[in-house]
Amino acid sequence: MKTLVHLKYIVLAIFWVNFFSSCNDENSIDYSNWHYYNGTSDALKYSSLHEIDTTNVTSLKPIWTYKSGDADTAARSQIQTNPIVINGILYGITPQLKLFALNAKSGKEIWVFDPTISWKNGPADRASFHNMINARGLCYWTDNKEEERLFYTVGSFTIAIDAKTGKPVTSFGKGGALDLHKNLGREVDDLIVVNTSPGIIYKNLLILGTRVDENSPAAPGHIRAYDVRSGKMKWIFHTIPQPGEFGYETWEDKNAYQYAGGANVWSGFSMDEKKGVLFAGTGSAAYDFYGGNRKGSNLFANCLLALDANTGKRKWHFQFIHHDVWDKDLPTPPVLSTIERGGKAIDVVIQTTKNGQIFIFERETGKPFFPIVETKVPTDSDLEGEKPWPTQPIPSLPEPFSRQTLTKNEINPYLKESEKAWVEEKMATLRYGHAFVLPGKTPSLIYPGFDGGGEWGGSAVDPFLSILWVNSNEMPWIMEMKAVKKKEIRKETKFAAGKRLFEEQCAVCHGENKKGLGNNPSVEKISSRFDEKTLTTLLNNGRRMMPSFKRLLASEKQAIAIYLLDLPEKNGVYSDSGKRKETAYDRVPYKMAGYNKFLTPEGHPAISPPWGSLNAVDLKSGKLLWKTPLGEYPDLKKLGVPPTGTENYGGPVVTAGGLVFIAGTPDKMFRAFNKMNGKLLWEYELPFAAFATPAMYKLGEKQFITIACGGGKLKTTSGDVYMTFAIPD
Repeated sequence: MKTLVHLKYIVLAIFWVNFFSSCNDENSIDYSNWHYYNGTSDALKYSSLHEIDTTNVTSLKPIWTYKSGDADTAARSQIQTNPIVINGILYGITPQLKLFALNAKSGKEIWVFDPTISWKNGPADRASFHNMINARGLCYWTDNKEEERLFYTVGSFTIAIDAKTGKPVTSFGKGGALDLHKNLGREVDDLIVVNTSPGIIYKNLLILGTRVDENSPAAPGHIRAYDVRSGKMKWIFHTIPQPGEFGYETWEDKNAYQYAGGANVWSGFSMDEKKGVLFAGTGSAAYDFYGGNRKGSNLFANCLLALDANTGKRKWHFQFIHHDVWDKDLPTPPVLSTIERGGKAIDVVIQTTKNGQIFIFERETGKPFFPIVETKVPTDSDLEGEKPWPTQPIPSLPEPFSRQTLTKNEINPYLKESEKAWVEEKMATLRYGHAFVLPGKTPSLIYPGFDGGGEWGGSAVDPFLSILWVNSNEMPWIMEMKAVKKKEIRKETKFAAGKRLFEEQCAVCHGENKKGLGNNPSVEKISSRFDEKTLTTLLNNGRRMMPSFKRLLASEKQAIAIYLLDLPEKNGVYSDSGKRKETAYDRVPYKMAGYNKFLTPEGHPAISPPWGSLNAVDLKSGKLLWKTPLGEYPDLKKLGVPPTGTENYGGPVVTAGGLVFIAGTPDKMFRAFNKMNGKLLWEYELPFAAFATPAMYKLGEKQFITIACGGGKLKTTSGDVYMTFAIPD
């Protein structure tokens, strides 16, 4: 009997060895290192390493720490970078967007590239790219002979760096960089065109997306491919179709391609390298919350695109939100994996969404893996000119990983009675219930919120188990649309004009009271950090998530500065020194009143927990395997309240050792869970909160994991630390 049992285990062992070997041969992907943003070109965030496992993870210790020394606490700087590791060298990005190379084993610095100092061939106005936006990663290319290049984006410039020396490759583009404003088919120099996430390399092509303004006016989000050596553009895919192109008819205004903006890939890409297919998820069309001037379903906004990576030609697409008025961008690169069905291995592409849903498609054709139902949704908008789309696609499976409805019974049970009463009264004034409550003059609850459901951290997938892990936010936001006052010829002081312009241009993020909304900072006391010149520079260039306002007149920017800084000339008479050029797409009759989370006046979540969660989903059956709260609030923990979960940013990494590693929470904890049952096995308090995705890699036979601790979000202190963990020898 024992012999038969032993034989059974031997046969099983041989089966799994052969299975893993065949999978690796088929994919030709090395899952033991971290050469790409999100680990590999298929964006799985999976590591085949298993030195660290469920039995010894408690022995995990920090072995080196790297401090860049350039955190900006006042400006709430961040590090959202998922670093890469090539040939024993770790490449990362600092809060001030310096690029660095470290010995990945010791953390010893090899070189640092500072674009404000080292880039001698850069633009004369270095403020136009310095410290403009968060960088979530970078990409690497080699000719497998002598050349090794890194590409990362600082503001509006994607720069080529020699990976060996840290010096710009001046033969690339203009002086070593590409200006992302160029080659979009129309003049957008005064509009925001930057990049949060890195591009992706295919052969000798660098393929780039962009982040553009979500207001109007906005640049188009076309996808572009460049020669990695010269920087010459090789192809472009128009995400807002032009005459004669597929999808052109989905915009009722046939001149939309000349003015409309958005439909951009801000979250990054994945690549089927074997078949040469690029996968990309696009954002919404601008303006986010009103579409009366862009009637139609608006291809290719809110789409999963499968493009020929060599030519940029469309192979297939799927649109997740028709005529989006909820800001439901696709927030993360699609994930490529293989699922067994009926004894056959099917290559699939998986997309998680802000609505907390998972869509799965056959990779070759775009055929849904599970049925997707076009479902009737409300169309009774009270906004003049709006024409909502009558249906939206809902996947039958997999099961969603965020709540899909809200009821009046879901009030936070940990609130004081006075707070509960406030929530009840507030909910009585709001429209809510499901994800497709239309924006309107009466405020509504948007749930899942503007930041998900799923966010830019995305999911991790074990390709051999066909299980997906994804973190979720469960925080409603209040959305209210207000009519934009028609511009009148008026006599007013410069201070009054500045207040009016601030409310028109800035209050959506910073609040009419200047105290800040959502994750956006207060601007009540910025006179301690800015004068008129530096504030005007900020308005011209933007900074991190703040867009550029270069399109405003000089007199308008001066008036805003006078209002915010309370300057002596505030009682002077204001007059426009010229007129801004406007199109039909700029004149939006309604604007969203501001990014307001549904919190009590004391700042507590109004609805019941979990407010953040980690979820496991079986991709074969589509069933949710487990769900556990992610993150804790210290004040509730002191009261003995079980973990409630918190808002979280950054993604998980899953390993062959049976673990899911994830940070992302404001409590500063870095955690490891048992990937099969969700049990918390290990946690470590970081020096700063880590709103980033870890990187897992191997040196020799040793397994390392690095996480960027940048803080800055969710009212946390900004940091400048990269911390690496391993099991000590």
